[in-house]
Amino acid sequence: MNDRTCIVTRQSGETDNLIRFVVGPDSTVFPDLKRKLPGRGCWVTADRLHVDKAAAKGMFARAFKAQVVVPPDLGAMVDTLLAKSALGSLGLARKAGLVALGAAKVDSSVRAGKALLVLHAYEGAEDGVRKITQARKATVHLGGPATPAYKLFSEAELGLALGATNVIHAAVLAGDAGKAVVKRMVALDRYRGGSPDDLAMIAAIADDDDAAEDME
Repeated sequence: MNDRTCIVTRQSGETDNLIRFVVGPDSTVFPDLKRKLPGRGCWVTADRLHVDKAAAKGMFARAFKAQVVVPPDLGAMVDTLLAKSALGSLGLARKAGLVALGAAKVDSSVRAGKALLVLHAYEGAEDGVRKITQARKATVHLGGPATPAYKLFSEAELGLALGATNVIHAAVLAGDAGKAVVKRMVALDRYRGGSPDDLAMIAAIADDDDAAEDME
C-alpha cells in the first residue's frame, strides 16, 4: 500500500490533500490529522465525499488487511476535528493581533491588501457580505491580492473562538499565526465541498476583465 495513495481513488497526491487514518488498539479507525501517530496508516482524499465512501464500502478493512471497526459517524468526526483545529488557530491569531472584526475594519483590511482571508458568519446579511465582496473585487482590479472568503461557522462559533460577541465579519491578517489559520480554513472548506460564493466571485472578476478587454 502506497502511504500517500487514496484508498478510494487509487491516486497519489500531496499529504495536504489527503487525510491519514490509523487503527487504534481496539481496532477502531480514526483520523490522524497531524499525521504523527505511529503505526501503519492509510490515506483518503481530504473531503467528506471520499471519507464517507471509504467507510460505507469497507475500504478501510481492505487497506489495513484486517477486521476494523469504522465509526458510523466517521465523516462527521473528521469535520468536527477540522473545525476545532480551524477555530483554535483563529483564536491564536486573535491573541497575536492578527484578526480584524466588524464590516468596516474587514473592508479596510481587504482594500489595504493586509487580509489573508475573510470569514462571514452563517447569519451574515446579504448586504454586508455583498459590500465586502465588492471590496475584494476592487482590490484585485487595482492589482492587489485576491482575498478568499468563507462561510464555515455560525456567529456563536466565531464569537466563542475570538472571545467577542456579534462576530459576523472577520478578516485574518498577514503573519505566521494568520498563515496557520488560512491552512486550516482551506482544509475545512475543502472537506465540506468548497465555497460556491468564492468561486462565483472569481468568475465575476473574470467576466469583468473580459468585458474590459472587449471595450479596448
